[in-house]
Amino acid sequence: MRTRDANKEIIIKQKAIEMIVSQGFDGLSMHKLAKASGVSVATIYIYFKDRESLLQQLFTEESRKMAEATLVNFDPESHFDEGLKVQWLNRMKYCMENQHSMTFMEQFKHSPLVDRSVMERRFLDAMSKFVHTAIERKELIPLPVEIYWSIAFGPMYQLVKFHIAKTSMPGRPPFIFDEEKINLTLSLVIKALKP
Repeated sequence: MRTRDANKEIIIKQKAIEMIVSQGFDGLSMHKLAKASGVSVATIYIYFKDRESLLQQLFTEESRKMAEATLVNFDPESHFDEGLKVQWLNRMKYCMENQHSMTFMEQFKHSPLVDRSVMERRFLDAMSKFVHTAIERKELIPLPVEIYWSIAFGPMYQLVKFHIAKTSMPGRPPFIFDEEKINLTLSLVIKALKP
């Protein structure tokens, strides 16, 4: 039996994420991944049963990291305005410090290639408690979860993408998501979600 090398496994995962971010799912083959990682194809199969299990493991691990980052100093029983602000700042910090991970996760949002039900239970429970408590306190209007999520976080993720890419609307200078713009956007989002 061949021995496992934790460093090789880390490199394989990093290279797989880089390839998916730069070339999409179709750009990831085990042969290309082996070459980029400096290992043989056989070595990759020591760590991952097949391409699908590699994708699922990457998605599960990146989801867990993002969930843990989002929950830092987050109290699901906090007032809606404060709880949403903590989540915004945590999610923004994670995305800006882990740009490959953010782009990687974006690609999986609507992909049938992974089982998205593996999201960490602690994260899902905290988000559910936060929303339901805010509705009970009349700090948040009841909405289908897809509409709530799109209003609560869609603007933040889009502006983070502008900031990271150093782009904006055509003909505009690069967008900088500074504290003033964060507070402005967050106040508009909270206003839209108030009863």
